[in-house]
Amino acid sequence: MNSTLLHTRELSIGYGSTRIAGSLSVQLKAGQLVCLLGPNGAGKSTLMRTLSGLQKPLSGEIYLGDQALAQIPPRELAQKLSLVLTDRVEAGHLTVGELVALGRTPYTNWLGSLTFDDHQKINWALKLTGTDAFIDRRLPQLSDGERQKVMLARALAQDTDLILLDEPTAHLDLPSRVELMRLLHELARQTQKAILLSTHELDLALQAADVLWLMGSGGKFEHGVPEDLVLNGSFERTFAASGFAFDRSTGTFQLYPNPTGPALRLGGDSPSLFWTRRALSREGYQLQEYAEHSVQVTDEGWLIDEQTFVTSIQTLLQELSNRYSYRKHA
Repeated sequence: MNSTLLHTRELSIGYGSTRIAGSLSVQLKAGQLVCLLGPNGAGKSTLMRTLSGLQKPLSGEIYLGDQALAQIPPRELAQKLSLVLTDRVEAGHLTVGELVALGRTPYTNWLGSLTFDDHQKINWALKLTGTDAFIDRRLPQLSDGERQKVMLARALAQDTDLILLDEPTAHLDLPSRVELMRLLHELARQTQKAILLSTHELDLALQAADVLWLMGSGGKFEHGVPEDLVLNGSFERTFAASGFAFDRSTGTFQLYPNPTGPALRLGGDSPSLFWTRRALSREGYQLQEYAEHSVQVTDEGWLIDEQTFVTSIQTLLQELSNRYSYRKHA
């Protein structure tokens, strides 16, 4: 079984006398990727800063192994836990190699001299994140995606059992966000480190995380395997106050949860069924099991009311609009 690297006991977090959430009893285990999700203002960054030791808890305890976090000296803590914050790092004209080497600071002597072991850790981190390809480039020359991977490489070079990342995908385009989430999942497995990240990438978190931590409004907190939290309603409850409607059957948020258009019976087992459902929902059609009118999805195309066959979703939508004299924005 995976060992527990961090756990809390009746932890309450907040600022001053303002309590944001508690009492929290959670744990991070070796080899797991844990995603912290919740609406803006729920306290995700506060929890991350508290778990990393940057902010004191209101009450309760945080343990790294069997040591209380508050009792661990800063240098020793930096050898156990690394943190990557949302803030964009401006490292002047340091090269990628020089920035990643800073991850070894907790282990170097007062001169900052790097040993053979230090260089091995740096090269390992560079190779694992694919940043060795631009080791001599300077930070201003990097894209946001490349820069974020460099910051992850620095955290890996620090060689801690725990890595905490606050919104690591915030400045990335979609391909870079997908790549980074996949990389983090693989790193947790390969290195047996525990990786905790806060993120707004709900769809990606549902796919990549081993465990979700859900922070809702009013200090509500739930945790568990993503699929369990979806099936028991915890996931949609966390975001309900934000006005989102979550579809458990597809694992997606609905932009148009209350359609008012004509009722359609949708059937078929083609891979196109999912995209057909999405297009019809966007256009406001009510998808009902016993509707009078039907759309049957096949591998070759779409059959409307067992009479009219079309070969694209665009043509399907136009035919339905003509047939039922309905337009969503009319």
